[in-house]
Amino acid sequence: MTDQLSDISLLEDPVARELLSSKRMAHLAYTWSDGTPRVVPIGFHWDGAVVTMGTPPRAPKLRVLAERPDVAITIDDESAFPFKALLIRGRASVEMLDDVSPEYEASVIRYLGEDEAAAWLAGFRGQPMARVSVRPTWVRILDFVTRFPSALSA
Repeated sequence: MTDQLSDISLLEDPVARELLSSKRMAHLAYTWSDGTPRVVPIGFHWDGAVVTMGTPPRAPKLRVLAERPDVAITIDDESAFPFKALLIRGRASVEMLDDVSPEYEASVIRYLGEDEAAAWLAGFRGQPMARVSVRPTWVRILDFVTRFPSALSA
């Protein structure tokens, strides 16, 4: 469902593009099997259409995403006012892999740089990994200049 506050083309907005290419962690929200909400920080890769995250195959979130794939992702920058936040909703799909996903590798390089990433990734090579992909279906940007939370909007 979309509303006047959500437009997928917002992913091309400079604020969204800045956050999607930043070294900020995403916050992945999902619903646990008992109906309670969960939020976890997680690295991500944006390819222009899908937010992709890598996670160990034993990660608890994988137990529920197949049954409850509706998720929310927030990427924010609270380092200086005006704060910025990108809010995304979509459905997660999970694919089990035999090795590090290319998206996970790209995200680790973005976060750590080439040298540190090589050392980090060496510990994961040849081990199973889950690829969690989310295609945005709802997007909102808060920049606290022209776009505010709905409670502050007229």
